[in-house]
Amino acid sequence: MTKLNEKTLFKGMEQPALLWAKEWLKEPKKLYINGEWKESSSGELIDSINPANGEVNGQIQSAAKQDIDEAVASARHAFDHGPWPSVTRKERARILREISSLIKKHQAELATLESLDNGKLYTESYHDDVQEASDLFEYYAGWTDKYYGENNPVEGDFVSYTTRDPIGVCGQIVPFNFPIDMAAWKLAPALAMGNTIILKPSSTTSFSAIRLVEIIDEANILPPGVLNLILGKGSIGSHISRHMGVDKVSFTGSTGVGKQLVHDSADSNLKPVTLELGGKSPNIIFSDAPDLDAAIERSFYGLFTHKGEKCSAPTRLLVQRDIYEQVVDKLADYANSYKCGSPFDPDSDQGAQVSESHMQSILHYIESGIREGATLAAGGERDMSGDNKHGYFIRPTIFADVDNKMTIAQEEIFGPVLCVIPFDTEDEAVQIANDTIYGLAAGLWTKDVSRANRVAKKLEAGMVFINKYGCYDFASPFGGWKQSGWGKEYAIHSLQSYTKIKAIWMAY
Repeated sequence: MTKLNEKTLFKGMEQPALLWAKEWLKEPKKLYINGEWKESSSGELIDSINPANGEVNGQIQSAAKQDIDEAVASARHAFDHGPWPSVTRKERARILREISSLIKKHQAELATLESLDNGKLYTESYHDDVQEASDLFEYYAGWTDKYYGENNPVEGDFVSYTTRDPIGVCGQIVPFNFPIDMAAWKLAPALAMGNTIILKPSSTTSFSAIRLVEIIDEANILPPGVLNLILGKGSIGSHISRHMGVDKVSFTGSTGVGKQLVHDSADSNLKPVTLELGGKSPNIIFSDAPDLDAAIERSFYGLFTHKGEKCSAPTRLLVQRDIYEQVVDKLADYANSYKCGSPFDPDSDQGAQVSESHMQSILHYIESGIREGATLAAGGERDMSGDNKHGYFIRPTIFADVDNKMTIAQEEIFGPVLCVIPFDTEDEAVQIANDTIYGLAAGLWTKDVSRANRVAKKLEAGMVFINKYGCYDFASPFGGWKQSGWGKEYAIHSLQSYTKIKAIWMAY
């Protein structure tokens, strides 16, 4: 496919990648087990709906428990007896780099499927999601021969050292908001360390993961059983997390489901679980922000890109009272200027919410905000203008005069809804910021270096951004505190979660 720049967008089915996708989507998509595409034993099909127009994109087959048993057996055999355990670190690095190159080669296809399936803008799919997926495989290719054990300075006539061994069969459950990107977050470090995998994407947005596995299969670069793909409803995930043959589970999604997976682990083999869960992240603008206009702009786009379906989004904006009205007015101007529309329309600023049920959930939260006394400064309704009447579009919504005890300030809405909360003092801002069950991310804007460090230290979050919300790099860990999850993604921290330590002693 021809690589597209940011200004070159699809505007109809005549465009190459959309034409290709239309043909590709005609056949229901199968499971991938032990290097082969297989019919589900359940025979059940699930429709994938295009959120921008309510039409059926295509179908996926829904796995049954015996399909998961087969996938686990395949992954176990590949880990214990296949050629994968003897593949050198250098060769694993080559394989990951080849996957990275293949993603770039098929970037337009993957981004098109992502936008058709998820509803986000094509530019977001192409430049953010698919590009990062490619870059992640390249990054973790560099780690295959750089993560190893240690010599232990033990007492007595012994040599003691540790090894970092692959953890084994990994169940990886991916959410609907960043399907291919989150798949890469999990696949790349697991493969880099020599594990085998059962990947389970969301039933709402499976197509980009399916196409990725197709591309890898067509290139014939992984032995059978190393990578298996299970499709189906969310309940299928519990079969993976409960399975005695699965050694580790990594999940990104809601806190409620994450808690269930912990119970699943406890009720089976106590497999380690990595959880990247919900958030209600505070973003504090003090009146001495170094550039107030820049702070407002970044705070707006930090939430409303990817139509607000982001766990780390700055959904609670805390603003010092003497600049409060100015900030709310500017945010409302941004929101009112936004155009909701087709992901492939170059004039669109915001795509469609991922599903009708999710759109309705967001609208119910908006109703609760109005009912509980928040002031609607912008948006607050479904966008049915123009060609949007059959799609799941919601206007960018700004709530002012929000009390942190309100439902919209406490529960994760996961959509284009911003709660703006006034505060007077630094201590009050910290108290409001930490008054949540979540602790994924937080931000603050101030010229005062002492205040910046003081407040950052007090904020109960796994990531704190000072004077620029949303700074991410593969070299820095991603993950939260409290009910935002267990463990970290990115950097060396992902490698830790896909390995187990063995201490070896030798007398001399």
